[in-house]
Amino acid sequence: MTRIVAGVAGNPIGHSLSPAIHHAWIAAADLDADYRAFEPADAAAFDRLLEDGRAGALRGLNVTAPFKEQALARADVVSPTASACGSANLLLFEDGRLRADSTDGAGLLAALSEQAPHLRLAGATAVVLGAGGAARAAVAALRTADASVVVINRTRSRAEALAADLGATVGGPEALADAALVVNALSVAPDIDPAALPAGAVLMDMTYRPLQTAFLAAGRARGLGTVDGLAMLIGQARPSFEALFGVASPPIDVRAVALAAMGART
Repeated sequence: MTRIVAGVAGNPIGHSLSPAIHHAWIAAADLDADYRAFEPADAAAFDRLLEDGRAGALRGLNVTAPFKEQALARADVVSPTASACGSANLLLFEDGRLRADSTDGAGLLAALSEQAPHLRLAGATAVVLGAGGAARAAVAALRTADASVVVINRTRSRAEALAADLGATVGGPEALADAALVVNALSVAPDIDPAALPAGAVLMDMTYRPLQTAFLAAGRARGLGTVDGLAMLIGQARPSFEALFGVASPPIDVRAVALAAMGART
């Protein structure tokens, strides 16, 4: 049987915890496989990596910034989820063809289920901060869970475009008063007051560096529930692993593996 080779592509990629997570699962499942980090210098180099995959050198790729939109555009087959997200974080090479999917939304919902198990999204108000690719994935996932989603973004026109595409609404800070969940999909700390939130609200940050962001720390100080970005990273990695290697991820503590890898790089 031919060794399975997959990986993650992004620039920069040295910070990624995906290789540590997937290598732990590969070892636990006793697979003849490898999961590598690729750092294409630019869009042209990413295209060359995709051509290697089409030629049979790779089973598939996870994709991170800045190539997720390009990954979607290059695909021959696009899943409805990736189409809704407007980007792809999972590419599979099948007989020279490229199939694009997104597991980001699945990761978000898995993280909420794990770290905020009391949260019921159906019929609840969820506020998403931001209107970029991460926000789009969050909104798409929350809408599939039947949440009522409000998008808050500094540039209102971007929020309106996202909301129109995915069935959300656009609001301002007043939306926080009714929010059961607030998701930070910005790359910076948001300027919101946790005191404006209901007592039982949950805060989620989609970034995992640092693990305890200022946004989450402020929520915890007020006694609110919090969900970190590492839980989402692991949540999106599970379906990626199964798609890439054809087996379910083994039931091992990969969070501990990821935390150890984070500590080794700080």
